[in-house]
Amino acid sequence: MNKQKPVIIGVAGGSGSGKTSVTRQIQNRFEDQSVLVIEQDFYYKDQSDIPMEERLKTNYDHPLAFDNDLLVKHIETLSAHEPVDKPVYDYTLHTRSDEVIPIEPKDVIIIEGILILDDPRLTELMDIKVFVDTDADLRIIRRLLRDIKERGRSIDSVINQYIQTVRPAHLQFIEPSKRYADIIIPEGGQNTVAIDLLATKIEKILHEGNGTD
Repeated sequence: MNKQKPVIIGVAGGSGSGKTSVTRQIQNRFEDQSVLVIEQDFYYKDQSDIPMEERLKTNYDHPLAFDNDLLVKHIETLSAHEPVDKPVYDYTLHTRSDEVIPIEPKDVIIIEGILILDDPRLTELMDIKVFVDTDADLRIIRRLLRDIKERGRSIDSVINQYIQTVRPAHLQFIEPSKRYADIIIPEGGQNTVAIDLLATKIEKILHEGNGTD
């Protein structure tokens, strides 16, 4: 008997939109099901072949910063019920770490990231495409608090980065990718009605798949 193909869900949205909250809410709804989260942030390109001064100029909010070739390959491998080694990115060296994280395929795979709906190769793999739509003022406040508390950055550096790279990339790439979403969730994890509907849809796909095996 063939194994059922995993349900693949894409959760996109701007930095600080609440993507992680939505992802956690989905995980909490499927405690009896195995849920795997693949963060696009782990798939920044390896930059070990370029000097540090060039690495420091990397715009992490631009599509070219991501190794989507590897991400697509890993999703396809997991969909075929084979394990992969997820890369780890070293933000202090601005390149990929030598470390990897072995991960096993599961029933539900959530791909989370700011630009996962920007690449047609990724969207074609998804059963459900979600965009978390949150006002810009809330997103910048959340990013500010996160970067100061978790990454030890100054207020000035966070604001300068937001103005120079985050906001332009959001307007040019992230916001337009919303058109490819099946479901738009305003205000992220606080929107329990939308998350309930999403969980119901996932359950339906899982049950239909189990019924056809």
